[in-house]
Amino acid sequence: MRIVVGVKWVPNTQAVRFDPRTGTLIREGVPSVVNPHDLQAVELALRLKESYGGEVIALTMAPPSAREGLEHVLGMGVDLGVLITDRVFAGADTLATSYVIAKAIEKISRERGPVDLAVFGQETIDSSTAHIGAQTASWLGWPYIYYVTSVDEVGEGYVRVARYLEDRVERYELRLPAVLSVAMKTFKPRPVRLAYKLRARLEEPILVWTNRELGLDPRCVGLRGSPTRVAKITFTPEVPRKKLVYKPRDADDAVRWLVEQLLKDEKASKILRAVLGGG
Repeated sequence: MRIVVGVKWVPNTQAVRFDPRTGTLIREGVPSVVNPHDLQAVELALRLKESYGGEVIALTMAPPSAREGLEHVLGMGVDLGVLITDRVFAGADTLATSYVIAKAIEKISRERGPVDLAVFGQETIDSSTAHIGAQTASWLGWPYIYYVTSVDEVGEGYVRVARYLEDRVERYELRLPAVLSVAMKTFKPRPVRLAYKLRARLEEPILVWTNRELGLDPRCVGLRGSPTRVAKITFTPEVPRKKLVYKPRDADDAVRWLVEQLLKDEKASKILRAVLGGG
């Protein structure tokens, strides 16, 4: 079984900056992390490997610094990392990004053997579009299901999954190959193991692909291939942050203290009073 899991190297959400000219994120000089929801997709992929055998390949489209993120998931037990990086891919929206990811999955299938599953997190903390899984499936022509909470069985040419909606749990059987998006807060990612992390550094099981390897039309990728764009950023909100530390005696004491702090702020006080029916 061969599983490709998509991971995104995202900016720390407390340090996000925008380019006012292009409307895209400024990533240079901004601390980044592996998207937390993608780590849950990695965990599912590793559990499937433990149950059915095979190979897990982590795939990311990002600047060269994202190598650090691939090293992290390799430290969790992923077999191979693929870093897609090229200036021609910069500024891509979800449609252009998913196109590149789909073409990379096709390349993996040609060179390493057929991919059975592509697994993604529900969404990313820097954009929260939740589009990549569905759009990648569309480019590939594979069946897709979202909000997956478990994979109950993988058989010859099929996978059975459960997904959680607001008022029910639904179960589906999909033909393989297929694309899954994992519901957030479903799987607890395993810790990084030092032996795996050292292997990632010593053996360097990371492939770096530019558009030279993928051979995609520059008009279909990056900013040029993106039909959706941020037309204008009128302002960047500044969020003042104060660190308050209080050690409550119990839950009631914690609630009392929190309400007192909110009442000290004029805007927060009005909202709180409206919610509580106090005018």
